[in-house]
Amino acid sequence: MRKRVWIPAGLVAVVAVASSLFALQSWQALHAPMNIPAEGVWLEVPRGMPLRTISRNLAHSGSLTKPWLLSLYGRITGDATRVRAGEYLVPPGTTPASLLVKLVSGQVYLHQLTIVEGWRFTDLLTALRAHPAIVPGTADGPQIMMELDQPGVHPEGQFFPDTYLFPRGTLDVEVLRTAHQALQQRLEGAWQNRSLPTQLQSPYEALILASIIEKETALASERRLISGVFHRRLERGMRLQTDPTVIYGVGEAYDGNLRQRDLTTDTPYNTYTRSGLPPTPIALPGGAALEAAVAPEVTEALYFVATGRPDGSHYFSATLEEHDRAVRDYLQRLRNSVE
Repeated sequence: MRKRVWIPAGLVAVVAVASSLFALQSWQALHAPMNIPAEGVWLEVPRGMPLRTISRNLAHSGSLTKPWLLSLYGRITGDATRVRAGEYLVPPGTTPASLLVKLVSGQVYLHQLTIVEGWRFTDLLTALRAHPAIVPGTADGPQIMMELDQPGVHPEGQFFPDTYLFPRGTLDVEVLRTAHQALQQRLEGAWQNRSLPTQLQSPYEALILASIIEKETALASERRLISGVFHRRLERGMRLQTDPTVIYGVGEAYDGNLRQRDLTTDTPYNTYTRSGLPPTPIALPGGAALEAAVAPEVTEALYFVATGRPDGSHYFSATLEEHDRAVRDYLQRLRNSVE
């Protein structure tokens, strides 16, 4: 017969109190802010790195005082095996417990890139591939459009200007995919809300016109007016005669000065020598330009020219005579500014 082992009641009480005290202190330590400076701490977690290694690295940097406790807590909760790889920014006020939640839920730091209205596709590609958090590819425009399931589509104008967020290690084509999908959604929405009748035959023509409007003015108050001028010219069979398309056609040879020979040298984008819209967009249009392209303001204006004022405004004219006077005033204002 096995002998019974009697444990003094006092010892049981001591163990119980000690266990409770340990649990309380552990809970407090897990929910107390770590030693994080005001600018935060960057934490790189490679795929497969165990929680104990993460805890030890944080202890070596002085951010965590009880690395063993975080490791133990992770094993007890089962979260030690659910940590997700990535780049994390640990802000001040973070506790070991909340850090583990962050690591398990994969709240990685999101970098950002702003695609600017009026950029060309080459500008976008340069910015993407210079971004330190993006993995740059080597594909050119046609290859990129193939990867986006748009074979044969010219890449110009196909990406919506906005600020995009992504984790470190994102491929450039994935950012482009997101921006392209955003453009398609915005273009489709604008086309569905277009004014009727319209001189535009398709959403793609609306995209082309929007890109021209984007390059012609930065003033919100003028976009629909400029759209109206182009719509009236298309309706009458007049050439658009817009400088931004000519500049796009000149390409890399453009040095900042548009010369008379540029206006008379024929290219697919020279709207002084060719009628109708150019074959593709010439820039990345924003949402306001897309909306203006399909909802022009109805006026008698057939011409516009810069006023030369600091606000970047234009003077709109219904007749060639009035336009010629506006051009003379603009040239005189330029001469006065030089003198």
